[in-house]
Formats: sequence, structure tokens, C-alpha cells
Amino acid sequence: MEIMALIPARGGSKAIPQKNIVNLAGYPLIAYSIASGLAARRINRVIVSTDDPEIAKIARQFGAEVPFLRPGELAKDDTPDFPVFQHAIEWLESEENYCPDIVVQLRPTSPLRSKELIDEAVGFFIQNPGVDCVRGVVRAEENPFKMWLIDQTGLMKPLMEGWFDEPYNMPRQKLPETFWQTGHVDVIGIETIKDKKSLTGTKILPIFIDRKYCIDIDTLDHISVAERLLSSWKLDIHWPRSEDLPTTSSSDYKEVLPKKIELIILDFDGVMTDNKVIVLEDGSEGVVCNRSDGLAINMLCRANFNVIVLSQEINSVVEKRCLKLGLNCYSGEVNKAERLEKTVKNLNISLDNCIYVGNDINDLECMRMVGCPVAVADATEEVKRISKIVLHTKGGDGAVRELADLLLSRCKIDESKEKRSG
Repeated sequence: MEIMALIPARGGSKAIPQKNIVNLAGYPLIAYSIASGLAARRINRVIVSTDDPEIAKIARQFGAEVPFLRPGELAKDDTPDFPVFQHAIEWLESEENYCPDIVVQLRPTSPLRSKELIDEAVGFFIQNPGVDCVRGVVRAEENPFKMWLIDQTGLMKPLMEGWFDEPYNMPRQKLPETFWQTGHVDVIGIETIKDKKSLTGTKILPIFIDRKYCIDIDTLDHISVAERLLSSWKLDIHWPRSEDLPTTSSSDYKEVLPKKIELIILDFDGVMTDNKVIVLEDGSEGVVCNRSDGLAINMLCRANFNVIVLSQEINSVVEKRCLKLGLNCYSGEVNKAERLEKTVKNLNISLDNCIYVGNDINDLECMRMVGCPVAVADATEEVKRISKIVLHTKGGDGAVRELADLLLSRCKIDESKEKRSG
């Protein structure tokens, strides 16, 4: 059977501008749906329907096909799903003589899918001939039998009438169990679309979604919730490939730096060192630091950047190295996020104007707090995903020098602009 995944992604979202490519844990939102579709064994093609050239470019970058741009009249706020799918199928049939047997809708705003979900949903559809659609659902947390409408006079009317006598006054246990469609996956027979002019038809089977994967991205707060779900639940999803991320030039980096940098926070081990420890015969420990990082810190301080070190490491070598460099040092900090909050409060500055350079999972909480999280080249994948800048240099190999060169370069550009304007 020929099975096509279609990802609808218009460009004109209002609540979050360019919502479908907003950053979620280091990747564009749409990349998660593309990754799921490409990894599904039963899917033959993954196609994105969009009206937006930038979304099309990013979709292709992460492996999807974008054979056409959707007409603008099919990308409005109130455009329903059906004409979008109808357009895609008619275009493919007309231009490529291609018509799938099954179409799988993957909404980019429901990005967190378990690895086997798509194949399971398609298999369920195939095993049930005569069914029009298989749709992903979760048990509803709020029962519609206890919901109301408010009419033009201001009076409340029950939403669900004709089922029971005053269901809104009945015990919850007496009411039918209800289900919410999640948007994770819809498996639709081609006849349902072409003949019945519908994306569901009338014979619809449910496939149940684990609630911990359920998030519908509609606001920036939802992005934060999704990132917490990814971090706390260790969700078993198909991640987009990091090699598909565009290579970022130093000029691009300047765009994500805070306009006003009030504080630079450096982790020690893995940032100012190569994350290795030297154990001597007497049990004492040593580390190897990079002299170019020391010079870089001196350059930053002379340029009036405020730089501190924040480390969980208890070893006195941290304090001694920082003392030599003239840096304020907070070592042995079990709760680095708490120390960061106190430091920012004492300095009367904004976290949005802070840069944090980290390399491992104990840096994640602090990195999520600041305006510009930065990862060294050999940081863990989880740290890279949430970083606005991933340096080309490994920790201990001059990563701090690379960042310093970037910041000082921007200062020179800013100074040059001021002189020209003056």
C-alpha cells in the first residue's frame, strides 16, 4: 500500500509568529513531526503543505518533501483542514500522477509522539477494513456533560442536552467517558477524502495516546511545558537529527546574543577544562586549563564584561584558577540555579541579559533561565538542543576564547556604527 504523511504548516499564525518553526528544545517545531514521519516504517513519503517559503526551506532541510506551495487562500486563520488535504492530493495526482491509498495527518503542533505510534495507528487502520479513519485520542480531563454555553441574554445553557435529565448535576461516575482528539495522528483512507469529502468519515476508530505525550502548542507557555515534558519524562520520541541543523556563522550568532550583556556565567569542568581529572599518587586532583581561555577572560574583563564562574566542583583548584584570573567564583554549589538567582538579584540585573556557558545536564536548569544559553562543541546533546549558540570549540580547547572573540567582535561593530551615526 502507498502511504503518505501530510504535515499542514501555514505561515500566518498569530499567537506565536511563525509558530510551526519556533524553537522547541533546539529544533524547529515542525522538525519533530518530520522526524516521526521519516522514522515510521509504513510511511512512503513525508510531504509538508505550506504557503510559507521559510517553512518550506526548513522542512526540506529536515528531510520532508515540499513539492508545491499552498495557495494563500488555503492558509487563512479560518481555513479548515479538508481543502488543504484536497488541494495536496489533487496537485500530486495532476502533477506527479501519484495517489496514495492512505493519508496520515501529522500536526506539527502535537510534536511529541512515541516511536511506534504512527506504525501502530496505520496497522490498526489496515486491520479494520471498512473503517474511514483512525484518530489519536486521550481520555478527557473535563467532561462536556458538565459544560455550558452562554446565550445572548447572558443566561447559561447546557452544552449537552437530550442525553440525561440534568447531567450537569449528576455524579461524574454516572456520566459516559469522553475522549479528546489530540492531533498526534489521523490515519485516513483515500476514499474518505475523495469520495466522502471528509477527513474522518463516519466510521472512526480511536488509538489511545499516553497523556505524558500530550501537548498542543498554541502559546509560548506551551513551548516551555513541552520542554519540561521532554526533560522530566525522558520521552521516547524520534528526535530530529542534529546534523540537519543549519551551520551557524558567527554573524548569525550575533542575532541571538542579548543586546545588553550584563553577566557571563561559565561552568568550570567541561568548559574551562576538557572535563578530565588528573589523580596524583597522594590522592590530590588536578585539571588542565587552556591559556587562551585565560587571555580571553582578561580581554573580556578589560572590555567591561562581568564574568563569573559557577561550579559544583569542590576541588580547590577551581578557586585557585579563578583567583589567578581575577574572577568571582562560586564553587561547591549543589544548587547552581539557586545561586544564579541570588547573584542576579544582588547585582540587580536581568536573567534575560545573561549568557551561561555549559556542557552537561547539571547546567540545564541554569541554561533555561538565562537569555542566551551557550554550549561547548562537545556538550551533551540535551545541552546542545536548548542552546542558542553551539560553539565550534570543545571545552578546555579554547571555547571561552571563541565566545570572547565573538563578543568582542560585536563590540567593535557596535562602536563602528556609533561613530558613523555620530
